[in-house]
Amino acid sequence: MAQRITSRNARFQQWQALLTNRSKRQRAGEFLVQGVRPISLAVEYGWPVRALIFDGSRSLSRWAQELLRTVQTEQIAMAPDLLAELGEKNESAPEVIAVVGMPADDLGRIAVGDDFLGVLFDRPASPGNIGSIIRSADAFGAHGLIVAGHAADVYDSKSVRASTGSLFALPAVRVPSPREVTDWVAVQRASGRPLVLVGTDEHGDCDVFDFDFTQPLLLLVGNETSGLSNTWRELCDYTVSIPMTGAASSLNAANASTAILYEAARQRIAARNRSLRSTTPPSPTAAPCPGSSPSLP
Repeated sequence: MAQRITSRNARFQQWQALLTNRSKRQRAGEFLVQGVRPISLAVEYGWPVRALIFDGSRSLSRWAQELLRTVQTEQIAMAPDLLAELGEKNESAPEVIAVVGMPADDLGRIAVGDDFLGVLFDRPASPGNIGSIIRSADAFGAHGLIVAGHAADVYDSKSVRASTGSLFALPAVRVPSPREVTDWVAVQRASGRPLVLVGTDEHGDCDVFDFDFTQPLLLLVGNETSGLSNTWRELCDYTVSIPMTGAASSLNAANASTAILYEAARQRIAARNRSLRSTTPPSPTAAPCPGSSPSLP
């Protein structure tokens, strides 16, 4: 039997605080999710759903009915005006909002194989950019995102919405400083996985098209305003830049990351296709960039 909430009681205020108060999200270890795809992916990937809050005043869709039938968790029938507040909508209330538990910020959540492709975002200021990079990383075959330093929150509602559900498919881990990452990279390298750290910079060692993205690597993306910190720059094995024309002097961090991740995916697909067509290596050519492969397409 679903509990009913029709006033701004203590529980409603607790959930409302999850939208804007990072400290309360962290203490509670949970955040709010809305939308058919994000909630469905949270369930599919086994994230803990602590409560399902639904509009108690209307007939629910088949999707919502099936969700409430199959997900074993607390169910809350809420007045539509209150549900609209939790959904951050002025007019119509979402059909369902899920209260989802956060996983631990453990780099062990990110699986590292011989084809590893990861992204590190250094001190992002915009939660929307975090969500957008998660979405692009998921779309182009990356294995995880690391958010480093004093940064916007992965579980901010703007980030969750911008990820369009990819947050639940792609591990996103927050770390306070470079030390946690360098220790993790050292462990991977000691295990026989030679991760390459590649930074983005407008004055990079070479253009992004000339770098070999088929090797296991971690792509380092800088803060939207100041770019990579000096610490991260010094840790980079290589830096790459995106050739640009026109009046624009730079790209938004999320857009730049998407362009580079696309190039990485393109190279990796081409390499797999070459491998399927022939086991004979191509004739070597001059490598145009440090870290480049002579067999780049």
